[in-house]
Amino acid sequence: MSELRIFYKDNDKIKVAKTIGALKELDKKDIIWIDLLDVSDKTEDTLEGFLKIDIQEDEEMEEIEMSSRYIQTDDSIVANSNFLHSNFEIEPVNFIVKNNILVTSHDAELGSFNETIKRMFVNTRNFPSGFHVLVALMETRVEKDADLIEDTTDMITKLSDEITKASDHVDEDFLLQIKDLQEKVTIIRQNIMDKQRVISNFLKCDFFPQELQPRLTMIIKDINSLFDYTRFGFDRLDYLQDTFLGLVNIEQNKIIKIFTVINIIFLPPTLIASMYGMNFENMPELHWTHGYLWAIGLMIAFTLAVLGYFRIKKWL
Repeated sequence: MSELRIFYKDNDKIKVAKTIGALKELDKKDIIWIDLLDVSDKTEDTLEGFLKIDIQEDEEMEEIEMSSRYIQTDDSIVANSNFLHSNFEIEPVNFIVKNNILVTSHDAELGSFNETIKRMFVNTRNFPSGFHVLVALMETRVEKDADLIEDTTDMITKLSDEITKASDHVDEDFLLQIKDLQEKVTIIRQNIMDKQRVISNFLKCDFFPQELQPRLTMIIKDINSLFDYTRFGFDRLDYLQDTFLGLVNIEQNKIIKIFTVINIIFLPPTLIASMYGMNFENMPELHWTHGYLWAIGLMIAFTLAVLGYFRIKKWL
């Protein structure tokens, strides 16, 4: 769904316009934030001419190197960052701040953006410029990342309980679930690392409002704490993987043990049958009347003796 939203100040209120033609009627000083959701190239061109900026295409946002995700000029900031959806899909977002106006460009609706918009209309005084909106977006995004980590932690705990309950019949599905959770934790970690780098650059910016510096510092601290949680998640998944492999080895050992016991039990009867199956002419037992019963009894006796020995050794 394509949507253009222009947030501007009207006395003590924040209002929103949804047509590109509204730019001609508004004063640039009143505009706070322009959000572009999968808009047309014509709309982007009009906005670029109005603000004298360059909005990056999707390919540029995705292919740009990590070290070049932040560009600062004398009067503007250009930053690229990846935002996560609830299904862990990555959405590239382009941020441009110039003349206190924030411009954001993305192709899919984002929960953190909607949450920030709600906060804007509730506390209009906290959003006097695009810089304030940018910081609020980052704060909300980090909160969303924390929620994703919490959800992932719950999934790890649930999987741990399932493995414990199914300890006697684990299968490869558990290993695939562990791998999937490892991928999710990796995606989250990469995402918050991306935020950490971008926000660190904001702290170095000469014209970033000083009043926002403490909030940026707090975001960095929150991100560092999220790193600890992701590290803990990796440790738990490694432990689960080791537990799974250990249970698989135990199950395999049980199977091998059963086959070994069966082989040993049938070894004496096989030996006796082989001995009395020979056709030498001078075999004393060859003409016994009860030779057959003797051989069968001997087999049973040896089998019971082996089973009794295993019982004594507690191998069975």
